[in-house]
Amino acid sequence: MSRLPIRARLTVVFAVTMAIVLAAVGGLLYVRLGASLEEQLDERLEARAEQLAGSSGTPRALEGGEEEFAQVVGAHGAVLAATPGLEDVPLLSEDERARARDGRLAVEKEVASGDDEAEKARLLAFPGENGRLILVGGSLEDRDEALVGLLGQLLVLGPVALALAAGAGYVLAGAALRPVGAMRRRADEISADTSARRLPVPEARDEIFRLGETLNEMLDRLDEGLRRERRFVADAGHELRTPLALLRTELELARRRPRSQAELERALDSTAEEVDRLSRLAENMLVLASAEEGRLPIDETEFPVRELLESVARRFEARATAAGRALELSAPTRITLKGDRLRLEQALGNLVDNALRHGSGQVRLDAAARNGLVELRVSDEGVGFPPEFISRAFERFSRADAARGRGGAGLGLAIVDAVARAHGGSAKAANETGGGAAVTVVLPG
Repeated sequence: MSRLPIRARLTVVFAVTMAIVLAAVGGLLYVRLGASLEEQLDERLEARAEQLAGSSGTPRALEGGEEEFAQVVGAHGAVLAATPGLEDVPLLSEDERARARDGRLAVEKEVASGDDEAEKARLLAFPGENGRLILVGGSLEDRDEALVGLLGQLLVLGPVALALAAGAGYVLAGAALRPVGAMRRRADEISADTSARRLPVPEARDEIFRLGETLNEMLDRLDEGLRRERRFVADAGHELRTPLALLRTELELARRRPRSQAELERALDSTAEEVDRLSRLAENMLVLASAEEGRLPIDETEFPVRELLESVARRFEARATAAGRALELSAPTRITLKGDRLRLEQALGNLVDNALRHGSGQVRLDAAARNGLVELRVSDEGVGFPPEFISRAFERFSRADAARGRGGAGLGLAIVDAVARAHGGSAKAANETGGGAAVTVVLPG
């Protein structure tokens, strides 16, 4: 059953359900018709019994119809009067006569009148005067014939109705599943080259409509991810092109003519700088790729937040001094954080590097604990972020060149965001009220 197509399964289930319903309805009709015919016969027999009771069992009153008969039985079981053919035929046993004297008795049994064959009949016995019993009966042949006729019609019409219902169920299942077939065909046509196409959804807002909407939303996410990956590859290729071209140029110039020791050292220094840039770019791209796949490794330890900020500040102290810039640090000693210290140093180092590279004035490293969260904040006193850049500050290869200068691959803030999310936190960029840019990393305490 589980290997059948859905349409076939729905048809089978519909057919089985209809068979049960038809059998139940047919059985109910059969029982109700039998009960109705029996009730009508009882009403006629009760009327006949009342007639016999009023006539005191005269022979004229005992004359029965073709399918009805009567008897008047004395207190000792003798037949006092009877319809022709039943004068010497006892209709009730001694036990049945005793029960009938206590009240109305209804029984069904085979009754033979004279030389006629016995046939099934229904008997009603009522207590009369002076211990007598009044018995009236009627043939059940008409009832049985009616029930047999109904049963025959049900056996003929039932399978026909079941076949029609199964056919209708098959057609309805096909109509209900037609949108699924259309979605399947469209899904078979969608590829990386046609990722913008979407599945058709039916007009009726039913379960299939909601399924189509959900699948289309999934395709939107996949398409966005595909565009993001394409953009990532294109940007990465663009970023790699420049240092590789510079490396090629330096090497070609070094080989073109004899160089002095000083010239060769400058060429090697320039080459080493580009190699270092390529290494950082490759490392950053690997970090972002791991973060995208949800497997950025995190080695959690608990440490004081102030020690983290002091370690980052020491790394950039010489550079800040050479640039005539000040590094200020503010963090309560009681605040601790559970996370990957090296990853967090990398993230904060990117922020300080950006502040020294693109900002101006003092660079501040702050830490605060609020509502069970730890906020790590790096700010400067430069011109700040362009307003249109803030919403995309953490996108890969995103730069604010117009206001923040040039240089770098635009991956620093993206790595900050990836490290924050790997710790279950977030990162946000903003401009200071008095000027300057600020980036805050919010982490669980």
